[in-house]
Amino acid sequence: MDEQRYQNLKLGERGAVISIAAYICLSVLKLAISYFSHSEALRADGLNNVTDIIASLAVLIGLKLSRKPPDKDHPYGHWKSETIASLTASFIMAAVGLQVLFEAVSSMFSGVKESPDLIAGWTGLFCAAVMYFVYRYNHALAKKINSSAVNAAAKDNLSDAWVSIGSAMGIFGSQLNLPWLDPLTALIVSILICKTAWDIFKDASHQLSDGFDENLISSYRETIQNVEGVKGVKEIKARNYGNNAVVDIVIFVKSTLDIKAAHDISTIVEKTLVKKHDVYNVHVHVEPNS
Repeated sequence: MDEQRYQNLKLGERGAVISIAAYICLSVLKLAISYFSHSEALRADGLNNVTDIIASLAVLIGLKLSRKPPDKDHPYGHWKSETIASLTASFIMAAVGLQVLFEAVSSMFSGVKESPDLIAGWTGLFCAAVMYFVYRYNHALAKKINSSAVNAAAKDNLSDAWVSIGSAMGIFGSQLNLPWLDPLTALIVSILICKTAWDIFKDASHQLSDGFDENLISSYRETIQNVEGVKGVKEIKARNYGNNAVVDIVIFVKSTLDIKAAHDISTIVEKTLVKKHDVYNVHVHVEPNS
């Protein structure tokens, strides 16, 4: 079981590396084209991708740290490094979103009108298409390996595709004597980026503060109550180490059972939760049914 989870983290690193490679190539392309086409929108988009490289590096480092085995000061392992990486990515995305928001609002009041070369707009659309395919790959990978860090990277990929589309719309709009379209689309895009950053931050902070899905708890309880020999569930708690669920349970069994029989029931409960719900670890305490 542990080996499979470590292999999943290794697969997740591939998604982070693909994001980094894409961001490096696209940022160089955007910054170069923006210089020759005199497009401030495309230049801002390129600088946005530079910060995305840092966010993706944070995800990659988090995934690598998560694969480290337990040690003296981390007896439960380093699984939460993945969640910390997601949290870091959300901060970087929020900073970019607020920067784009500030520049969009400033542009609305500056009255500056630009008519960059159309190649800048086509570059923006091409980059948006590339990032969309990177998003699709990372989104599918995140679902396959159940990784919050890769999912955060995928959401960042999608928000960057929207940024590039917004930049292209502004550039094309300037050619149609619609200069207000550039700051308006930038404003909408900045809100989308900030919303994505908030969603990632909310999920990561919920896990780091030992929050857990109540629906999953109910599902675990139902599964346990259906195990033969279990007379009731006194208490059930769960927490996450990265994307690995650890469950603590107190169950009731017949008071007339000997220790071995009670232990056998607890073992069945553990194996059932691991098999049916892919729980990483289960701790079962048995109490006699009064």
